[in-house]
Amino acid sequence: MKNILSLMLVLLVSGSVFAQDDLLKDMEAGAPKVSQIEMAAFKGLQIGNMQSTKLPVKGEFYFLVSHRFGDLQKGNENFFGLDNALTRIGGIYGVTNWLSIGASRHTYNKTYELSAKIKLADQMVDGFPLTIVEYNSMDINSSLKSDIEPELKFTNRLAYTSQLLVSRKFSESFSLQLTPIFVHKNLLDPEIEKKDQFLMGAGGRYKISKRISLNVDYAARAGASDHDYYINPLTVGIDIETGGHVFQMVLSNSQIMNDVAYYTNTIGRSNGGGIFFGFNMYRVF
Repeated sequence: MKNILSLMLVLLVSGSVFAQDDLLKDMEAGAPKVSQIEMAAFKGLQIGNMQSTKLPVKGEFYFLVSHRFGDLQKGNENFFGLDNALTRIGGIYGVTNWLSIGASRHTYNKTYELSAKIKLADQMVDGFPLTIVEYNSMDINSSLKSDIEPELKFTNRLAYTSQLLVSRKFSESFSLQLTPIFVHKNLLDPEIEKKDQFLMGAGGRYKISKRISLNVDYAARAGASDHDYYINPLTVGIDIETGGHVFQMVLSNSQIMNDVAYYTNTIGRSNGGGIFFGFNMYRVF
């Protein structure tokens, strides 16, 4: 009798388990599939100089230090760029998972740069194919002196960019981004530049190993000619992930790092001088 009862108990338990499995399968089959957000297309907040679609998560703070040495092509004249470097130092805070704000100080024109990054859409694993982010920045040129220019107004110090960052992660190794860019300046030299300028930018990332990737970004100015004083900016770099921070080494035809000037005041030409080495270092807290 005990053996029969034991056998019945085993069959009952087994039947219950199988019935639960069948019920779970039926529920899973009838339930709508939940698409997951694709992992970030870029590991750094910047591709090289261009902003990427990556944002800090809520509560994260990124401490940023960027450095661009002088023109490499001058050799010993400036000790291969070490004699006249430009520096940027600042921070970026994730207010929410879809909004970050930043502030930084640049050596160039003693510029203060304020920025905001807003995520509009995420690339999904089995759904929407793109990550879309809006990026806006405002520059304050603090090098202008009112005693030299008595009619100087505060608004003359300001310049702006608005950018739409659209990226897609095609695989674990390859990501691509397109970036329409608008730049507005309140103070400029009208003989060599325009108050409002439009550019189309593009950037990409190719993963070489687990922690290293090759990055490139470029922006073409609308309506530019071969005789313009300024040229289109180009940056090639390498990302190195080292635990709590991303270290980026870059080569660029622009020594300037703030977005307004990078996109509209680049002067480096490979055949006439102007190749600048530097780095971006982000430390996460």
